[in-house]
Amino acid sequence: MAVVTDFNYFDPTEHIDITCGDLPHWQQSGATYFITFRTQDSLPKQAVEMWRRERDDWLARRTKDFSDKPWAEKLQQLSSKDRQAFNRWFRHQLEEQLDKGHGACPLQFEEIAAVVSKSLKYFDGDRYQLGDFVVMPNHVHLLVCMSPRVKMLRQCYSWKRFMATEINRLLDHQGEFWQSESFDHLVRNLEHFQKFQKYIGQNPSKAGLAEGRYLLYQI
Repeated sequence: MAVVTDFNYFDPTEHIDITCGDLPHWQQSGATYFITFRTQDSLPKQAVEMWRRERDDWLARRTKDFSDKPWAEKLQQLSSKDRQAFNRWFRHQLEEQLDKGHGACPLQFEEIAAVVSKSLKYFDGDRYQLGDFVVMPNHVHLLVCMSPRVKMLRQCYSWKRFMATEINRLLDHQGEFWQSESFDHLVRNLEHFQKFQKYIGQNPSKAGLAEGRYLLYQI
């Protein structure tokens, strides 16, 4: 595992943009992220509904004074420590489900995984500094440091739009390929970065994948 010195990490003294759709997103200019995006059929409807119920229960126990607020507003009332705990909880729930291999799992095929790899590497060193990534059968994990001029959510949209077009052409498929939102997590420091590197490297074996059913890139 490489020692990384040229990635910028989360700065608690600098401004953060917070947006919420079905997932929370924290963006900071020039920061490094651990990002997960997944195929449209990667989580069964039942699993998503269960996660939403557990999310609402988790927040309700910590935001009793804001019981009439939407979940996203409740989340923003929490301390930084509690928001980090929420992200850890959510990431664990998401990763556990994704590693079960739900859906058609088209990313396990070499030609499809190559589209993802090529797209991620295309603007490396220009729009962003790419770290490790792994293409799993139904999802992708990556580490990336965005250029100060690049918005993380906008770049994720650009990646997924290009990939979806190419992959749908190869599969002779139409319609949505990726889930519309990605899960993103600001990386706090070098130790945090290396923790995510380790997770990415071990994800295939943790999910019980044989060689050839994933694509692993390590810097």
